[in-house]
Amino acid sequence: MYYGFDMGGTKIELAVFDQALNQVWQKRVPTPKDDYLALLNAFRDLTAEADAQFNCQGKIGIGVPGIVNHSEGVVFTTNVPSAQYKPFIHDLTKLLNRPVKVENDANCFALSEAWDPEFKRYPSVLGLILGTGVGGGFVINGKVLSGKNGIAGEIGHMNMSVRAAKYLGETVPEIVCGCGQTACFETYLSGPGFERIYAAFAGEKRSAIEIIERYHNGDIAAKQHVERYMMVLAMFMGQVITVFDPDLVVIGGGLSQFDEIYRLLPEIVPQYLYGIAKMPAIEKARYGASGGARGAAFLNLVD
Repeated sequence: MYYGFDMGGTKIELAVFDQALNQVWQKRVPTPKDDYLALLNAFRDLTAEADAQFNCQGKIGIGVPGIVNHSEGVVFTTNVPSAQYKPFIHDLTKLLNRPVKVENDANCFALSEAWDPEFKRYPSVLGLILGTGVGGGFVINGKVLSGKNGIAGEIGHMNMSVRAAKYLGETVPEIVCGCGQTACFETYLSGPGFERIYAAFAGEKRSAIEIIERYHNGDIAAKQHVERYMMVLAMFMGQVITVFDPDLVVIGGGLSQFDEIYRLLPEIVPQYLYGIAKMPAIEKARYGASGGARGAAFLNLVD
């Protein structure tokens, strides 16, 4: 059995998958955000319950909302302060008496999508999350690419290109990103960034849902905004695709539900690619909120 834990700021979810990769069990408990021992015990209790349920020692993978330093076995996560800079991987491996694999939750999202029956044919997959932030994960031949420092896939923190900055002009002010830098692509392309660009040009604040609704109703300001946002997104995608050259890009997060993305990106991105490059396939994520636990479970599919 494969056990996939999705550790968030409010809950820990465990999803159990059989050898055919079908989900057969699931349970959630509150996350002990401020008590490290209680956090470890939450994983212990859920694991023990699953072991008893299926009469086995399942293989464990965990997705966390932060950066995983594999060489030191620690995680950097502001959402779960109790785990911050603790020997999380070492302690869980000892407590659960088996190997434990831990990855960033965006990497788990990408891995979940890469193992979709329809997507398994693609050797390389980029998972792109357009949500509260902009996250990413690279999967090559069914295995996550973590990088030396555990930051591979943190593509939202690439700095705004000169071309994109010139395109937007000075209408949209730079803000400090959560990483401490300014002008990260995340501050423009995330859900809040989508709203910020609209407010800067339209002179009024609207939620992303309202803007998209206005777009579908033919509102001129909303149409101009979507065109503007898509151009910046295409410039960003052009850089990421040039560096990684994936076979497939899977998009998740709240903005992934805006279906115009899948119509417009293939039309716009090619002008920002290397001359001989062909566009990768672009698809909407298949697994939504369940992708984190699913991807965490699949960390054990490839050694």
